[in-house]
Amino acid sequence: MECKKEQNLNGCNCSYDPCARKGICCDCLRYHLRSRQLPACCFPDNVERTYDRSFKTFADLVNSNKV
Repeated sequence: MECKKEQNLNGCNCSYDPCARKGICCDCLRYHLRSRQLPACCFPDNVERTYDRSFKTFADLVNSNKV
């Protein structure tokens, strides 16, 4: 399967500039799931910038209708 990195970057809101996985969604997802987190694209920008990408934070956002 061919990676659509350039297209993926259009929807990537990751604010961690030195990230080598930006636009490579399969690597990003694998990395974050291994750490029991979700990737930046699952969070609103203001929450993503806190770097708290935990499942709990995501669940709290869902419960408060913010995602």
